[in-house]
Amino acid sequence: MMVKQPRDSAEEFARRGDEVYERNIRPQVDTEENKGKFVLIDIETGQWEMDADEMAASNRMDERLPNAQVWMVRVGSRYVYRIGAGRSRRFV
Repeated sequence: MMVKQPRDSAEEFARRGDEVYERNIRPQVDTEENKGKFVLIDIETGQWEMDADEMAASNRMDERLPNAQVWMVRVGSRYVYRIGAGRSRRFV
């Protein structure tokens, strides 16, 4: 299996992915029924896939664009995943 290598720095990769999402994709997908779905974006072409199952979206993206530089976001969230989400700590 070929491992994809990013062609940009991590900061540039994130900046480009967020820019494409905010400018072109978010206005189309930011609805209540899409909340929580994964959006995978090829930062070089702007093409994207969306699905509630990130692997399904990833597989479709890989079939269409095997050399894609993929940035992933989650509709309606600042995070793709949060560890410990929904927990609160109480200090006594």
